Amino acid sequence: MTTLKGQCECGAVALEVKNPRQEVTFCHCGQCRRTSGHFWAATNAQLTDLTFTRDSGLKWFASSDFAKRGFCKDCGSSLFYRMNGEEGIGIAISALNQPTGFKPSKHIFVADKGDYYDIADGVPQLDKF
Repeated sequence: MTTLKGQCECGAVALEVKNPRQEVTFCHCGQCRRTSGHFWAATNAQLTDLTFTRDSGLKWFASSDFAKRGFCKDCGSSLFYRMNGEEGIGIAISALNQPTGFKPSKHIFVADKGDYYDIADGVPQLDKF
């Protein structure tokens, strides 16, 4: 069983996650680019496998009528994406302590990607999800 630790920049949100998916999905939709500052890179885990060891900075934002995003209200780190009613949670790969050993799996919403970069890593690219 793989357990990783991670945190936001200031440490007001700290976590442990068991058995995360060992692949990274890159989302290029406008909403992810605005909230993360570039494209969103995340792994996924079951919500029951995520434990907060510190959550004093955790704030949730309903970014649409079907999903919410978790971030640190103190330092602004973008940390989580969760579809309403789903058992899984997207976790920012950048929040996890290195090394993760994870590999890129796919790019999603590439039809919406920013015009200031290219995708050239060779993993599948999907116009939507």
